[in-house]
Amino acid sequence: MDLYEIRGGGLGVIAEEAELQELSRESTAMETYNVGSPPSPTAAEDGSDGEEDAFKEGETEGEIILIRDQLQEKVAEMESFAGHLEEIFLTVEENFGRQEQHLEQHYNDVLQTLSQRQDESAARLEEEKKSKLEALYGQLLACGQALDASKELIETAQEVYRSQDKRLLLKTVMPTIKRIEEFAKDEVDLTLSTCLEFNTPLADLSDVKTMMDSINVVPAPSAPVINPQMPNSATQTSLRVCWSLFSDDTVEYYELYYRPVLEDTPADSTFTPQVSKVTLKETHCTVADLLPNAQYELWVTATNTTGISPASEKALYMTVPSPPVIKQRECSSCPEAALIRWESGNTNPVDSYTVELREMGADGTESSITESIVAVPTCQCLIQLQPGQRYLISVRAVNIGGPSDRSEPITITTTGTFFYLLEDTAHPCLSISEDGFTIFYGDEELPISAMALDDNTFTRCVAVLGDLIPVRGRHYWEVEVDDGTEFRIGVAYEDTERNSYLGANSTSWCMRHILSPSRHKYEFLHNGWSPDLRVTVNPVRIGVALDYDRGTLSFFNVNLEQHLHTFHCHFQNYVHPCFSLDNPGALTVHNSIEAPEYTFI
Repeated sequence: MDLYEIRGGGLGVIAEEAELQELSRESTAMETYNVGSPPSPTAAEDGSDGEEDAFKEGETEGEIILIRDQLQEKVAEMESFAGHLEEIFLTVEENFGRQEQHLEQHYNDVLQTLSQRQDESAARLEEEKKSKLEALYGQLLACGQALDASKELIETAQEVYRSQDKRLLLKTVMPTIKRIEEFAKDEVDLTLSTCLEFNTPLADLSDVKTMMDSINVVPAPSAPVINPQMPNSATQTSLRVCWSLFSDDTVEYYELYYRPVLEDTPADSTFTPQVSKVTLKETHCTVADLLPNAQYELWVTATNTTGISPASEKALYMTVPSPPVIKQRECSSCPEAALIRWESGNTNPVDSYTVELREMGADGTESSITESIVAVPTCQCLIQLQPGQRYLISVRAVNIGGPSDRSEPITITTTGTFFYLLEDTAHPCLSISEDGFTIFYGDEELPISAMALDDNTFTRCVAVLGDLIPVRGRHYWEVEVDDGTEFRIGVAYEDTERNSYLGANSTSWCMRHILSPSRHKYEFLHNGWSPDLRVTVNPVRIGVALDYDRGTLSFFNVNLEQHLHTFHCHFQNYVHPCFSLDNPGALTVHNSIEAPEYTFI
């Protein structure tokens, strides 16, 4: 943004402030008029005037509300503009500081280069001076030697000339003359052997000129450094990305690139996800319109007037997961706890889950979050609860980007034991109602070839298991049957034999009803044995009370509040409720019922 735009923005702020003050004065004047104006003396006498004043007062109040809304909009716009202006100011200040450092560095480099050139020139002159002095000194020595030789010859000639001995004269005169002739042949160079002027070539300052010219040239930025993803920095459809620069580069703008990482793409596939790009001036960005719980690869480049930097190292970011989906038909509860199961609802794995509890009042009102269970690693959680309460339970999925939105809540009531029937254990001849609490055994027999059997399905006994109750303590539920239906109801271990009858093995305990021509017979079976008991009144609603601590399993005629039988056994493992029909008919399970007082006496 240039100076003109900044000034234009500043003028806009001034204009907005003036308009804001004008609106404020108008609203103040209106309030003063409404509050300070005395009542009309004729208002009490004339009802129409009072109505007119009331109408005017209401109209004025509406105008004040309108003005207030306009003021709030103006304030919001000014705050947004002020924030934008602050970002621009910080960017300009940062770029100016970097430019100042850049100029100072160039200045120091130029001074260092000039100093180096001066030192080189001084060293070169020193070498030239030394060479000239050595040459002159050598020439001076040669002249001295020639003078010494000439002086010696002159003295020798004078001695010969003065000699009185003729024979000695004749003997020495010829060698002396010969030496003089030879000396005369040698010409003495009386010109200077070196120039007295120093050679001072112009210094090559082309590199200095290049440096001076490059002061106004900004170097291309270095590669930015994209930061690792911070916790809670994402939503389901957006990512908050930040990066920085190692050096003091001047940057005009950044370009952020991103693309999804597809985990299931074959290695030999030529398909490449589309790369998206965002251009911005800040060192942070919120990327929107993304997929939930998806992994994205991001990298960034910096650009100025000189060029584009290398790309940063690629970083992996993840959006927040989608909300989990609670599997209501697989949840169970009792007065002290609840077992909640859910599906992740996400393709990519999540780090953990958070289960949130809210208590509900008697009038159905919801309280704030009562408790949060964090760092749940799997898609199920056993939660300890208070008896006789109603709870809203929801689940969030969590990854490094943050927690997802809450799942659709499930209502849990801790007045009694609650469970659904496990359809995957049901014999093929059984059908289960839509609500999951009634089983039907039709008249038509299916051939074995038409039965869909697996390892978890009952194959011999026409039975089904209820969901596991993994909480020790007391549990109670009721079963409604017809007089003409033969049935077995009770409990069984999870690994009870699927090709055996309930009560005929050591892993199940049940009450059995048998129809005979003369009477109704009831047996209480475990490991194929039953005590000799006689039930005189046929129960049509049977209560089942399981007490892990006492090691008892009791049966009651609910309508008569009559105790029928109690098994005493120390249950080594948790048990499933179990139900079987030995002839065509129906059976309905009633749970989430508070146990009557007579059941656990």
